[in-house]
Amino acid sequence: MKIIHVDMDQFYAAVEQLDQPALKGKPIVVGHDAERGVVSTASYEARKFGVHSAQSIQVAKRLCPQLIIVEPHFQRYKEVSAQLHEIFHDYTDLIEPISLDEAFLDVTENKKGMELGVDIAREIKQRIYERTGLTASAGVSYCKFLAKIASDWRKPDGLTVIHPDRALDFIAKLRVEKIWGVGEKTAEKMHSMGIFTGLDLRNTSLSWLTQEFGKMGRVFYDFARGIDLRPVIAEWERKSVSCERTFEKDISDQSAVIIELYHAVLELERRIAKNNFEGRTLTLKVKFNDFQQITRSTTVAHVLLTKDDILPLAKRLLKNVEFESHPIRLIGLGVSNQKGDSSLDKPRWIELELEFEDWEDERKNINN
Repeated sequence: MKIIHVDMDQFYAAVEQLDQPALKGKPIVVGHDAERGVVSTASYEARKFGVHSAQSIQVAKRLCPQLIIVEPHFQRYKEVSAQLHEIFHDYTDLIEPISLDEAFLDVTENKKGMELGVDIAREIKQRIYERTGLTASAGVSYCKFLAKIASDWRKPDGLTVIHPDRALDFIAKLRVEKIWGVGEKTAEKMHSMGIFTGLDLRNTSLSWLTQEFGKMGRVFYDFARGIDLRPVIAEWERKSVSCERTFEKDISDQSAVIIELYHAVLELERRIAKNNFEGRTLTLKVKFNDFQQITRSTTVAHVLLTKDDILPLAKRLLKNVEFESHPIRLIGLGVSNQKGDSSLDKPRWIELELEFEDWEDERKNINN
């Protein structure tokens, strides 16, 4: 197998600097400058100050007083992403998009008849730069796990190959934080168990890992041995449709929460129609002001398509949430479970910005 992972460098920020030359070389972030705005992408100039994606805009401004905040232009990013995929398709149709700016490519059998994955990756990087003016980093290996790690290894504009003969030695020296699926809390737990590197992980028994991490224990066990059998999937079936909103200020007033819920239902209805999705499980996600998060779900026999289907269920789920003394900072809604069976898929949450107009006209509908 020859797998390439292509990852654009500081993609949103790079596009903004390309379109606005005055921003080149300056510390910028792409995001919404609001009390609870979040950094989507930070330029490398901003990262030198400790600014990073998923960070609060307010924290980023404190770290870098000269920070420039740029509103996102998602349609433009989609246009550039489409150009990337045109290039990818010149080499293979086995392309698995991960986001607008990254994808896995299976080039084991490629359209160019090129023998070495590294040559394909080098050529793709060059063509991306010539076509878009942007740089990409690429990783090449025999599986997705290692190709992904390789693409991050020499950013920006990097190219790293992890050969099968060197994979185990490479993994042995790898910090566990670099391993897919190991987030901050999992890393802390591993550290408490004396697991700091890939070698430490490899020396941990399967029974202990599954006891401590459940199904992911088996994944970690395999990754530590360079085993990842996941194929590059060119087409995938959507498992859920969802949306969420983080509020500018915490809310605990019942009528305000109901209004927010109502608007989330309308947005979910729109997304369901857009994706032609049919699901029977509704999930409510609530994050409180102390960042505690809960979810509530219900499954019905009929397909959830419209506001009239979803709103009564959403309000019923909300009744099981105590928020009057525990203010809410985020509400999300998702529909999943297309086949109506007992296995409930967790929605993939998408950040949502909602416009709030004509509330008075809608209040009559909200409380019905």
